[in-house]
Amino acid sequence: MTLYREKLWASAWLYLAMALVMPASLLVFLPINVAVGIVVAVVLYGGCVAILVLASPTIVVTDDALVAGRASLPLRFVGTATPFREPEATLERGRNLDARAWLLIRGWVGPVVKVENTDPDDPTPYWLVSSRKPEELASALSRRASQV
Repeated sequence: MTLYREKLWASAWLYLAMALVMPASLLVFLPINVAVGIVVAVVLYGGCVAILVLASPTIVVTDDALVAGRASLPLRFVGTATPFREPEATLERGRNLDARAWLLIRGWVGPVVKVENTDPDDPTPYWLVSSRKPEELASALSRRASQV
């Protein structure tokens, strides 16, 4: 059963910023051929949007694991889950970051959740996961981890 699910979609401003590939490609291809320039601009923008959509990771808390992107952590190894919002989230992603931590952070999502990894055989001390709803994610992890 899924207790929590979140897709880390790119922000709207990123889709708008990607639209800048259209005038750039038009500058290159319009002198050659107008139709080719327009087609290339649309295809390049469509490709950029497709990459943003397909590369958006999903965070899921199930009955037995935390799944973040392609990685999973069994709930029996989940320790304390602490949500952080700005400016503490910036410190967690920067100055306070342990180089051994496992990261699923996205620049367009400010808040993060720090999930302690209690697996004695895993050298990763914690996971740092971006989330637009960090309190809900931490709550779902805490509720489920206490039951395991």
